[in-house]
Amino acid sequence: QVQLVESGGGLVLAGGSLRLSCAASGRSLSWNVMAWFRQAPGKEREFVAHITRSGGPYYADSVKGRFTISRDNAKNTMYLQMNNLKPEDTAVYYCAADLQRAYGSNWSSASWGQGTQVTVSS
Repeated sequence: QVQLVESGGGLVLAGGSLRLSCAASGRSLSWNVMAWFRQAPGKEREFVAHITRSGGPYYADSVKGRFTISRDNAKNTMYLQMNNLKPEDTAVYYCAADLQRAYGSNWSSASWGQGTQVTVSS
C-alpha cells in the first residue's frame, strides 16, 4: 500500500504564491499517474492537475497559466507551485495516485492524502 502526505498549505494574500508537496511512502510511485484535487466548503471535489509517469502535465482551465505541477521520482514526491493565487482558490488540496496506471485515470480507485488547507484572502 502507499501513504500520501500533503504539506505546504497556509494563508496567503491574493496574488501571492504557495508550493504544495505530496510525499509518498510505502512504495515507489515513479510508475504512476498522480494528481492534485481540491474541495472548497460546500462544493464537490474538483480536479486541479495531473502528471503522468513521463512528466506530462494536464491542468484544469481554472488554474492553467498560474499553477505548475511537477514530480521528483527520486524523492517520490509531487509538487504544485501555485502563483497569482485568487480567493476562489481557497480549498483543501488533496493529492492522489492511481496505483494501476501510468497515464489516464478516472481516479475511482486512487489512493488519497489527508489534504492541506489553502486560504487566499482578498
